[in-house]
Amino acid sequence: MSALLEPVTLRGVTARNRIWLAPMCQYSCFARDGVPTDWHLLHLGARATGGFGLLVTEATAVVPEGRISPEDTGLWNDEQQEAWARIVDVVHAEGTPIGVQLAHAGRKASTFAPFAHPRAATTGEGSVGLDEGGWETVAPSALAFPGYATPRALDLEEVRAIPGHFADAARRADAAGFDLVEVHAAHGYLLHQFLSPLSNQRDDEYGGSFEGRTRLVVEVVDAVRAVWPDEKALAVRFSATDWLDDGWTVDETARLSRLLADHGVDVVDVSSGGLLPAEIPVGPGYQVPLAREVREGSGLPTGAVGLITDPQQADDVLTRGDADLVLLARAALREPAWPQRAAHELGDAPDGLYPLQYERGTWR
Repeated sequence: MSALLEPVTLRGVTARNRIWLAPMCQYSCFARDGVPTDWHLLHLGARATGGFGLLVTEATAVVPEGRISPEDTGLWNDEQQEAWARIVDVVHAEGTPIGVQLAHAGRKASTFAPFAHPRAATTGEGSVGLDEGGWETVAPSALAFPGYATPRALDLEEVRAIPGHFADAARRADAAGFDLVEVHAAHGYLLHQFLSPLSNQRDDEYGGSFEGRTRLVVEVVDAVRAVWPDEKALAVRFSATDWLDDGWTVDETARLSRLLADHGVDVVDVSSGGLLPAEIPVGPGYQVPLAREVREGSGLPTGAVGLITDPQQADDVLTRGDADLVLLARAALREPAWPQRAAHELGDAPDGLYPLQYERGTWR
């Protein structure tokens, strides 16, 4: 069997293959209440029937002010938990495990969705105004992302409360039946803002040195792992590099990942960028070398992302030892059953890849 179609087990969670659905914001909670809707059920359910090994939800905020946009999902109350449980049950019925990405957007919160959906209450660019349903944003330091509102710097008591917010959401994730939690520390959102010296100019214990800038991520991981069942998997998504001078680096990502291996993290989802505008060498598989560096430097399994679109390309990532699994985003939006086509092109037909109702449509 091709490496891509082989099962992978993290703790007590087994995915039927190494093709995972990457987190992708849908900006579709039009009631602005953080409650996932039928759209989220359709989106995730289609990829479960399409053969993906494991699904990861969009960035799901641990507090209301942590949403990227007012239309983002959350996991801070009972109504959200119950709505997610319905989706988890549907995905599980297809034999697919599912994870939730827990997030806080920090200074990149309270922004307009990137498309003007007819059901959206307001549309525009940049930060949503307070009179339009937006809110004050927070960050390690009062430094704005270009084009967004200037955030308020968190005080020490507020920083120390953040791990508890992630832990509370993780408890709800467990109650909803999720199999994996991914802590979002990438793409310029709050935890990444603490990691990078370009956005973190604090002079207390959460700033300055590598140990100071990484302290909050370690505390969040510890808080989540303390409430997350031992048999369930824990992931962290990092931007391995800011692609900017004097920013967060791939060496630091590997160093922190190595440390987190001793704090109960099972896999690192390796992306890049997002902290500030940068010149990024975008191309097919452009982030795969970063996943390899983190894998080799940390000893942890890694997931590779970034313009992985072709089945043979994806299989080569694994056979070369660049990563242990691949996560698809835009390719999965275009083709919900991408794993089934991949199996055909790679000459494999593992059991359980197709729902019984779809076996008549098996690639021949």
